[in-house]
Amino acid sequence: MVLLIAALAVFVGSLVQGGVGFGLGLVAAPVVTIMAPEVVPGALHVVNLTLALFTVALEWRKVDWRGVGWGVVGRFPGSAVGAIVVGYLSASTLGLAVGAMVLIAVLLTWRAAEVPRNAGTVVTAGLVSGVAGTATGIGGPPMALVFQSARGPQIRATLAMFFALGAAQSLFFLWWAGELTWHSLRFGALLVPCMVAGFLASGPLRRFLDRGRVRAGVLVLAAVSALALIVQSLF
Repeated sequence: MVLLIAALAVFVGSLVQGGVGFGLGLVAAPVVTIMAPEVVPGALHVVNLTLALFTVALEWRKVDWRGVGWGVVGRFPGSAVGAIVVGYLSASTLGLAVGAMVLIAVLLTWRAAEVPRNAGTVVTAGLVSGVAGTATGIGGPPMALVFQSARGPQIRATLAMFFALGAAQSLFFLWWAGELTWHSLRFGALLVPCMVAGFLASGPLRRFLDRGRVRAGVLVLAAVSALALIVQSLF
C-alpha cells in the first residue's frame, strides 16, 4: 500500500513536471516523506535523475548551457551543505526557511516583467536549490523563478539538465555523508515506471502551457511548492 500511494504521487508529479519543467518534488516529496520517511531524500533523487534524463532526451536542443553551467556552480556547494544539513539540522527548520524564501520571491516577481538572469542570480538560485533539493527533495522553484521568462521548451530542457546533474550531485553527497541507503535506492527504482508513465502522459499539458501560459504556470507552481514545503515542515 505504501509503495502504491508513493507511485501514484510520483505519477502525478511527473505529469506536472513534464509540462511545467518542475513539480515532481512538490507532489511526491510530502507523500513519500509521510508514507516512507526512511527512504527520503535518496529515493526522490533517483526518480528526479531519471525524469530529468527523459526530458533532456526530448528537448535537449533547447538547453541554455550557460545557465546550466552557472546553476551547477551554485548547486555543487549547495548539495554538500544540504547533505550535512540532513544529519545535523532539523528538516522542518530548513523547510520553513526555504519555503518562506521561495514564497517571498514569487510575491516580489509576480508583477515583474522579467527576473534578471545573470551569473549572480543563477548561481544563487543553484545554491539554494542544492541545499533545499538535497535535504528535502524540493529544489526546483529557485531555478524556475530565474528562468520564468523563457519559453516553455527552454525552461523544461534547461531545468531538466540542471536537475539531472543536481540529482547526481545530491546522491553523491548523501552517500558521502552516510545518509544514502540501499533501501532508498531500491524504493526509488521501483517508482521509476510510474514516473515514465506520468512523463508520457504530460504531452497535452506541455502543448497547453506553451501557448503563452508558462510563466503563470511557473509562478503558481512555485508558490504552491513553497506553501506545501512550509505545511510539510510544520506538521
